Amino acid sequence: MFDADELEKIQSARDEWEREHVEPVVDRFGERQDSFETDTNGQTVDRLYTPTDVHDLDYETDLGYPGQEPYTRGVYSTMYRGRLWTMRQYAGMGTAVETNERFQYLLGEGQTGLSMAFDLPTQMGYDSDDSMAAGEVGKAGVAIDSLRDMETVFDGIPLDEVSTSMTINAPASVLLAMYIAVGDRQGVDRTALRGTIQNDILKEYIARNTYIYPPEPSMRIITDIFEFCAEETPKFNTISISGYHIREAGSTAAQELAFTLGNGIEYVETALEAGLDVDEFAPQLSFFFNAHNNILEEVAKFRAARRLWARLVEERFNTDNPKSRQLKFHTQTAGSMLTAQQVENNVVRVAYQALAAVLGGTQSLHTNGKDEALSIPTEQSVRTALRTQQILAHESGVADTIDPLAGSYYVESLTDQLEAEATELLERVDQRGGMRQAIEELWVQRQIQDTAFERQQEIDSGERIIVGVNEFTVEKDEHVDIEEVSKADQKRQHQRLQSVREERDEEAVESALAALETAASGEENLMPYLIDAVKVYATTGEICDTLRDVFGEYQPGAAV
Repeated sequence: MFDADELEKIQSARDEWEREHVEPVVDRFGERQDSFETDTNGQTVDRLYTPTDVHDLDYETDLGYPGQEPYTRGVYSTMYRGRLWTMRQYAGMGTAVETNERFQYLLGEGQTGLSMAFDLPTQMGYDSDDSMAAGEVGKAGVAIDSLRDMETVFDGIPLDEVSTSMTINAPASVLLAMYIAVGDRQGVDRTALRGTIQNDILKEYIARNTYIYPPEPSMRIITDIFEFCAEETPKFNTISISGYHIREAGSTAAQELAFTLGNGIEYVETALEAGLDVDEFAPQLSFFFNAHNNILEEVAKFRAARRLWARLVEERFNTDNPKSRQLKFHTQTAGSMLTAQQVENNVVRVAYQALAAVLGGTQSLHTNGKDEALSIPTEQSVRTALRTQQILAHESGVADTIDPLAGSYYVESLTDQLEAEATELLERVDQRGGMRQAIEELWVQRQIQDTAFERQQEIDSGERIIVGVNEFTVEKDEHVDIEEVSKADQKRQHQRLQSVREERDEEAVESALAALETAASGEENLMPYLIDAVKVYATTGEICDTLRDVFGEYQPGAAV
């Protein structure tokens, strides 16, 4: 992009500026610290960036235009000038009735998409009255024991008018089946259903541990979803390949980028091995990233992610459809950056993180409530979180032009650095035989754990300042009202589940579960059998237990 002679003049002028203007000031007054680094990557941040830092940048190859490869500047040609990102606040609490009330409230306040959180028993494939669910019903999200609960959650919410993201992994196929069944009963054409299921089991083995089955059958289920949805629900994103939880576990930005795209490669390769056409399912892949505190590093990460994915898919899978190479992603602000101390500070953190996501070109966004370090957010904190997005959209001006930080010498340099570091990590993954093998060897987990340990040491020593935690503290925090799930709520959920069992056709349930077991033992696509089972009110636990009997359960420490 720059003439060689001009670059030489710029470098010479910079050297002179350093000698004559910077060094005397630094000698006299010093700087705030000896060196500056990016938030998590540990990359040195120079005092000043000039064209010499991006001298290899080729505009057409590395940047291009929005909606055109390599998609560095965005996957859509008009981006937010055409339509704002989807404001998809994460919600789900206690019972289905309470979640419906919260969804109705958020839609009334201007939210444009729904995002559904599930309690831990649902995530692990247990019914609310299972002994394994004791004390956890409704706490981390909504309890979904049967289609009756899903029908209640979406009562009065037409599924052809909203898109819904469901943060569910091991039993994702079951919850998707319920969502499709609700749409069927509302009379919504399946081709009109819009949304996303997270459905990312590899990151569960890496970071979250809410897995059920061993990897091989888990990957089979995911492939079945790809195949079924490509035909039946083409507007529904079949997976949200998640770097969010990898980052929450303590990874760097480059590790989040590399391991997320590495998981994406693994899913594509598994689907291809099963005989699927990459251009049939790849356009329905989506990604899910974390928005951390360092604004410019995060913007660079999002831009690097789009460019790197486009190149990886082109090089490895020989796709014909440009949409197969588009990285579309949802962003959530960083839960791990929220503090229980001085919770009001979290409003500021969330706002800056959301700004990074928008400057980086996200397709949808969840902003955390200020009190989520303590509990499910209150209605007031959810409203403030949503208003944060609305202020960004309508008052800040950042949505008025596309990729506004493009051409920044620092941002472009950092984008290149992150892509290069992620590429190097992916090469190391390939040397280990791919992501599944690298996970089996615990190599991926160790990379993240080492980073997390180093970060915690920096916090403990005071080298890394966390406002309100290890610096700028107060003697006593103000009282914070929090949402709580009562024992009465849990008892009502048990009673609701018992009522479903008493009212359903038990013979139809047994028949549907037997058909599912037979299909799971063979090679048929499981999705039609799952839809049949949920429609006769087989429960989440009964369905998952049926599959447990066929597939077994993954044991920590076993080969992945």
